[in-house]
Amino acid sequence: MVGDLMVDVLAQLSGPLVAASDSPGRISMRGGGSAANTACWLAAAGAEALFVGCVGDDLPGREAAETLRAAGVRTALKVDPSRPTGTVVVLVDPAGERTMVPDPGANSALTPLDLPSAEFTPGGHLHLSGYTVLNPDTRAAGIAALELAQRRGMTTSVDVASAGPLAAVGPDCFLDWIGNPFMLIANRDEAAVLTGIDDDPVAATRALTELCEQVVVKLGADGVVRHDALFDRTIRVPAEPLGPGELVDTTGAGDAFAAGYLAAWMRDEDPEAALTAGCRLAARVIRKVGGRP
Repeated sequence: MVGDLMVDVLAQLSGPLVAASDSPGRISMRGGGSAANTACWLAAAGAEALFVGCVGDDLPGREAAETLRAAGVRTALKVDPSRPTGTVVVLVDPAGERTMVPDPGANSALTPLDLPSAEFTPGGHLHLSGYTVLNPDTRAAGIAALELAQRRGMTTSVDVASAGPLAAVGPDCFLDWIGNPFMLIANRDEAAVLTGIDDDPVAATRALTELCEQVVVKLGADGVVRHDALFDRTIRVPAEPLGPGELVDTTGAGDAFAAGYLAAWMRDEDPEAALTAGCRLAARVIRKVGGRP
């Protein structure tokens, strides 16, 4: 697992955000970062997880490292003395949707030299957060991680991460940077940016398998769709139903899905079971505040 580790400052709004004035809400701080979240959910799902990333030489960084280890995640963390641990302010509206204001901080210090080469072993799997290649400071590290994993005989997956930054750099650049990973995980908006197909997520999923063998596209309340290029097979699985008031906070839902799916896939479970496992973890995280188990 290579990618971002953040401190999430969660602001749960009691009502609509009031511009240029006060907006009542509840504030809390949690561990975050897409890759770090996925690593924690992988460990919770019974898979071995190693997180590679950077923190600042500060109390939040030390607490973040200890939180990962307490969750059962092995760590290979670089400590940057000049930048603080990454922080993101997450505004969560009453419907559970979130808006994020990130400051990557020490995450931007990751370089190819920080990759633990001895951990890249045949038969293993590398999961890369798309934020790593979307951030120009860490792009070289992300590309190097994918290339090293493929040379060592590992399977690879990339979570696209965020439609806004993806659109800013352009889909062609992003796809060139990640090369040909075995698996691509995206949400509906990200798949639309990558393919230009915004009205048919199944068609977008199939189109993306021209670049990698397996594509999984998350559709929120509409579930998830996967296409496998080798067998030319498309599978769609519904989301786990939520009761009234159960949707609390969508922060980390995609990260939890990726972990549940990958853990089951690495155990060679059938595709439907693996997708269902991902949906189950996603439903678990959105029933509470924060993106970690």
